[in-house]
Parts: sequence; structure tokens; C-alpha cells
Amino acid sequence: MLILHTSDWHLGRSFHGTGMLQAQREVLDQMVATVRDRGVDLVLVAGDVYDRALPAADAVELLDAALAEFVAAGAQVVLTSGNHDSAIRLGFGGHLMEAAGVHVRTRLDGIATPVVLPDPDGGSVAVYGIPYLEPRHAGQVWEVEPQHPAVTAEAVRRIRRDAAERFGEADGIDGPSGPGGTAGRSGRDTAIVVMAHLFAAGGAGSDSERDIGAERPAESGTGDLVVGTLGQVPVTVFEGLDYTALGHLHGRQRMAEAVRYSGSPLAYSFSEADHTKGGWLVSTAHGAVTGVEPVDFSAGRRLAVLRGRIEDLLANEDHAWAEDRWCQITVTDPVRPPQAYRRLKERFDGLLNFVLDPEGVPATAPSTYAARLAAASSDLEVCTGFVEHVRQRPASASEAGLLESALQESRLRAEQGEGSAA
Repeated sequence: MLILHTSDWHLGRSFHGTGMLQAQREVLDQMVATVRDRGVDLVLVAGDVYDRALPAADAVELLDAALAEFVAAGAQVVLTSGNHDSAIRLGFGGHLMEAAGVHVRTRLDGIATPVVLPDPDGGSVAVYGIPYLEPRHAGQVWEVEPQHPAVTAEAVRRIRRDAAERFGEADGIDGPSGPGGTAGRSGRDTAIVVMAHLFAAGGAGSDSERDIGAERPAESGTGDLVVGTLGQVPVTVFEGLDYTALGHLHGRQRMAEAVRYSGSPLAYSFSEADHTKGGWLVSTAHGAVTGVEPVDFSAGRRLAVLRGRIEDLLANEDHAWAEDRWCQITVTDPVRPPQAYRRLKERFDGLLNFVLDPEGVPATAPSTYAARLAAASSDLEVCTGFVEHVRQRPASASEAGLLESALQESRLRAEQGEGSAA
């Protein structure tokens, strides 16, 4: 059997105010082509299918079309909910979709119910889907500590117990406390695959991932906020399983030989400019994983991160490679160049994020406008400070002279007004 491990589609997401739906449509088309060309039997989506709990209509339509295309291409699909998804909304219609080969796992009571598929080369594959776990809710239901490591460990414990009862004992299925490894498989001819959406300890994050410890509304019907603690889950929790397909971190990476993140199929922050986007192709036979290889996707406009003084950015041909990309450009001139954004936009029409980081600014300078305002010693410093804050360039001598004249005129009129009132 050939399994395509993906995650973090974030359908409906925008990138610095630019819609990404067309790029998402393109990358899903590439996934479907991979299914068709490589003969993929099963597609995994390990959470964050949508970018928000209430997805827009066009994002819902895109998912509907993609699932139909995967099934038409000959693959079944298993989806789990991530921290961006609404578990209830994503799970709607799951029982009906099961018959069509689309398996949705969004509930605690479905964690120990695997999707079992026969392996064409003998044996079978059992996929257990762990949705994103709200620690307080899952901890209360399972009576364990309301922390990410504890609730994840409990979910995996339940999966191990079900797998042992359903498919028979095998070396390593009891995890780190057992005999260890997956070499001995005398009692089981079923590969155990687990999907989970979490932050694994040691994983490399990026700027586009929401902190899984942030507050978000509970979906238990109480209306209370479920507050997850920022917790990194030890990779050892998954020892002894044949393959763990992780989601949440947007960079494709290997945490252990059988524990991997697919990463997001598209870049969702400039911190991902150097990522190679894609997923993993996992091969199984006779109830064991026999190989894992990367598969790359390339859709939408690529990213560029540039930094330097404006004249170099505008004139240097070494930057020509970035002219057709979405760009983040940091200008380091000590004084903000006039019309910097407009001039850069003329060369780099994909400029989305313009940053000023002037060289030579004293480290002791107040870091915020409010702090600079509090440190001003005169009315003129307040006015020139405002000009610099708005324009990101100090007032010239002539501008400062005009401001001083205006202040003197204001004082004179105030004095005259006080005299007439007396």
C-alpha cells in the first residue's frame, strides 16, 4: 500500500492580505495527480484542514471538490481536525462520507476506532486518527492531567490497547515500556499508523503556526474558554508504532524514523521561504512500513526575503531572482528613504511586507513612540518626534524651523486670549 501523508492545508487562508485559494487549488490538483500517477491508496490529512473554525463558502467548496477527486483517483482519505478547525463542523456528515471512502476523525470517542484497509501485498493497515486535543476537556473526560503530553499519552495508550486486542500482540506495541522496536512482528500482520496534531518536542516551528496554548472557544456546549497549556509532546510517546503522521508544524521534518511532520503544502509565512513544500509517501507491505520517501509540491508564487539599503535593492542585478516572487523587504538605511515603498514596488511588484530596520540606531533609544514622547524635553521635540514617527524620517532643519514658528504663534495667541479674558 502507498500512503500520502499531508497536513495543514489551511484552506481559506490569506497571505499578508492576498488570497491563496487559487494556489491552494493548484496544490490540491498536484496531490490528486500524485495519487493518480503513483497509485496512492490512502491520503492522510493530519489536521488544520481549514484555516478557521468558520470557513468561507469557497474554502468549503474547494475541500468538497478535492475529496471527490481523491476518491475518483482511487484513494481513500482520512482527515483529523486541527487547532484551527471546528471539530464539530469538520466532522459533520462523517458517517455518510465513510461509505464513500472519506473517514473523518474529530471526536475523543473515535480515537480508538481505526480505519482498516487491506494491504494489496498482504496484511493490512490500521489508521488511528487523533484530532487536536484540548487539554482541559480531554483531561477531564479521561481523568488525566490537563496538559498536552498527558492527554496525548492517554490517547496513544488507548490506541495501543485497542490495537493489541483487535490485531494481536506484537513486540513494541506497548511502547517504550515494552520490549521495544518493531522488529518482532510474530503476533500481528497489521501496520499501525497514528495521526496526531500537536507540537512534538524538538520540532522546528515557523511564524505561521498558531500557539496551541492559546485560548479558544470550547465546543462542549458550556460556552467556557478552553485554555490549552503550551506543551511539547515527547516523541517517545509514539515508540513502537509503525508510523506516526504529525501535523501542526509547517516545515516537513523527521522527528524519528517513524515519526514525521509532512509540513504545510504551501508557505504561509516568510519564515518558510527556504522550505521545500510537500509530504511523505509511506509504503507498507505484509503489515509493516517498508519505506518512506519525500514528495514535493510547487504551487503559487514563491517567496523572497531581501534586506539592505534601498539603492542596492533597486539597482543590484543580484536581486533579479526575486522580481517575480512575493517579497518581504527590509530597508536598512539609517534614514528612511523618501517614497521607499513605492520605489521598491516598481521593481518587486510582489512586495507584501515592507520593514524598516535602520542601521546605526542607538541601542539605548526608546523602543516605542510613547516612550520617545515621554522622553521629549520640549514642545518642539514632541512635534519633530511625531513627524519622524509618522514618516520614519527626521524633520529637516527647515521643517523644524516651521514647526518652531507655529509653536511660537500658538503661544502668542494663547497669551493674547488669556489677556482678553482677564
